[in-house]
Amino acid sequence: NMVAAGLASRCQVSLAYAIGVAQPVMVQVDTFGTGKICADDCLAAAIPLVFGLTPSQICDTLHLKRPIYRQSAVFGHFGRKEFPWEKTDKAEQLRDTVM
Repeated sequence: NMVAAGLASRCQVSLAYAIGVAQPVMVQVDTFGTGKICADDCLAAAIPLVFGLTPSQICDTLHLKRPIYRQSAVFGHFGRKEFPWEKTDKAEQLRDTVM
């Protein structure tokens, strides 16, 4: 979503959780120097405003309780549009939040 929003050419988002805490204790963005609008910290601050980040919300969004082992085992699990984690449906909202 970050790249699709035109906010960076490359992006890695890292989340850290603590036991018993539903929200991440750390949200970090690394654009590898390709950020186009604001610093990585600014992009990191926008993520919790756009995405549900509790483990339950992530499971629901990515349909992680629906087994898809066969599809992902055959040709991998990145770069294939049928997987929910490849959607860029939050790009516009993310861009609007950052701007």
